Amino acid sequence: MRLVDKVAVISGAGSGIGLATAKRFAHEGAQVFGLDRTLPSIDIPGISWSMMDVTEIDSWTSVVSHIYEKMGQIDILFNNAGIVGSYSSITEVTLEDWTKIVDVNLNGVFYGMRSVLPYMQRSGAGSIINTSSIWGLVGADGVAAYQASKGAVTVMSRNAAMTYARDGIRVNSLHPGLITTPMTINQDQSVTESLLRGIPLGRPGTADEVANAVLFLASDESSYVTGMQMIVDGGFTTS
Repeated sequence: MRLVDKVAVISGAGSGIGLATAKRFAHEGAQVFGLDRTLPSIDIPGISWSMMDVTEIDSWTSVVSHIYEKMGQIDILFNNAGIVGSYSSITEVTLEDWTKIVDVNLNGVFYGMRSVLPYMQRSGAGSIINTSSIWGLVGADGVAAYQASKGAVTVMSRNAAMTYARDGIRVNSLHPGLITTPMTINQDQSVTESLLRGIPLGRPGTADEVANAVLFLASDESSYVTGMQMIVDGGFTTS
């Protein structure tokens, strides 16, 4: 019960890593507020669901304000919502796809932090985990918009870690590799096979394995950890 008396906000909580983390947080004693455009049709003790589009700053402001008014605190923010959207290169990606991907992956994280940080500052404590990617650390062929957005999340997380450390707020980025989720199941099989060939452990990870890493960063066990890139990739980025 590592998150007893903690209040956690999770975006992209309706499936995959977000859902696995919401369940794990609730199991560890947190009151979880799961946000997503599509919510699961299941009732899980300790989790309250809200439909929300992370690209709408007014929605962030309204939902976060409501949570704080109801609970009197927000201890954890897991900015997890994201999309791949396009595997195209810089010269081939459409401007529509570029804008959409950056809006979800980067602006959604910015809006989440911008909304939650003032409440954490009042408390003098908090843990923020922003989902980036292994492709926010290393290069890949194509996927220009996704890489740009995730790379920006990596650096923005380090910036926030430096800026808000004096307020007792820790900020870390999460870098999953090939994880079995609805997003990766639906991607082109050639992409999956290419990634698999580069994983020393020889298999995809699971959403639960990533949730374990997020739990560590959210809990007081990581009280001296901020500005870190938590990589959960089976060793992919070691080569």
